[in-house]
Amino acid sequence: MRSQLSRSLGLADAVAIGVASMVGAGVFAVWAPAAAAAGGALLIGLALAALVAWCNATSSAQLAAQYPSAGGTYLYGRERLGDWPGFLAGWSFVIGKTASVAAMAMTLAAYLAPDAWRVPVAIASVWAMVAINLLGVTRTARAAMVLGSVALLSLAVALIVGWQAGPTGGGTLLVLPAGSAGWYGVLQSAGLLFFAFAGYARVATMGEEVRDPRRTIGRAIVVALSVVLVVYAVVAVSLLLLVGSDRLATTSAPLALLVGDRPGARVVLVIGAGAAVGGALLGLLSGIGRTWLAMARNGDLPRFFDHTHPRTRVPHRIDLTLAAALTVILLVADLRGAIGFSSFGVLLYYAVANAAALTQEPPERRYPRAWQVIGLALCLLLIVTLPWQSILGGVAVLAAGVLWRRLAAAPLR
Repeated sequence: MRSQLSRSLGLADAVAIGVASMVGAGVFAVWAPAAAAAGGALLIGLALAALVAWCNATSSAQLAAQYPSAGGTYLYGRERLGDWPGFLAGWSFVIGKTASVAAMAMTLAAYLAPDAWRVPVAIASVWAMVAINLLGVTRTARAAMVLGSVALLSLAVALIVGWQAGPTGGGTLLVLPAGSAGWYGVLQSAGLLFFAFAGYARVATMGEEVRDPRRTIGRAIVVALSVVLVVYAVVAVSLLLLVGSDRLATTSAPLALLVGDRPGARVVLVIGAGAAVGGALLGLLSGIGRTWLAMARNGDLPRFFDHTHPRTRVPHRIDLTLAAALTVILLVADLRGAIGFSSFGVLLYYAVANAAALTQEPPERRYPRAWQVIGLALCLLLIVTLPWQSILGGVAVLAAGVLWRRLAAAPLR
């Protein structure tokens, strides 16, 4: 059937999806590459990433209240700036968040499986989360709520055990940028850490599935981000003081350093990591599917995908195509490259969101224009300080999307 989504999510559902999307992405994956870039100045990078996330979240909330339909910034860009900015935002989101899903699946496998089994476990996790999404959006929200709760509980256990054991790496809490990387390294770490905050976009992209969207979406975005900001600050401080930035930069499972060789705590952490990353995968796959669906409706992606299942009303063709594409990506990708590539796409997506929010009229404004100006400037700054491989890969895939749109789709305004 033609695409028709079910408006059945309340505030708690929307917050759960946003929190689950962010917690899995940040707590269990991003600290090592960020610490490698910023060293002891990791907290400065985290503060910058949080500032960018707050600006972007308020812009998204303001826009979502005016345009409560599926698609997120793809829709906002088309409505406020024109077809080309909208297309660039949508395509950046699809490619960036597909890379995020790959990174999350790799992280899950790093906690659950030995090296030889990590790729098969990562692929299996993607197909499992797609299967849950195919059951319907309310099932996705309930699963996200359960998985997010388990993840936060296990995270609390890891922090308690770590503080009881005391410091093992001689870390310090706050170091000013130094060495060859300096402030460039801090900015690069902020760009990588931003990868961990982008889960609130899941709420905006699901605008057609939220009850009372003008009121619910904005509140859900702000509440979810506020919760996660507190969690990330606590975890970052704990890792720096208990482990140290040098050890943190060399591990693919940073929270495992807190529990050491305590078998009971390790079991809890592994369960929590699985739950956190599973929740993130659910949210990410849902967000990609809704943006992809909105683009297919307008002919920006093949109209073959402008369909939802007649019973569950989910974009099942998109979900199955995503799972197949991710299977291929997971066979060739690495974690750091996936995180950098994801950050490129998502930062560009939010640059368009901030630009779109700047054009809104006073009756639709909920936040000062200064937030949008700061958000736009910082998004562009963090893009150019990402690892050059991430920038080059992002530009190449972006150009491929533009070329396809030029040759195969309807003319743009």
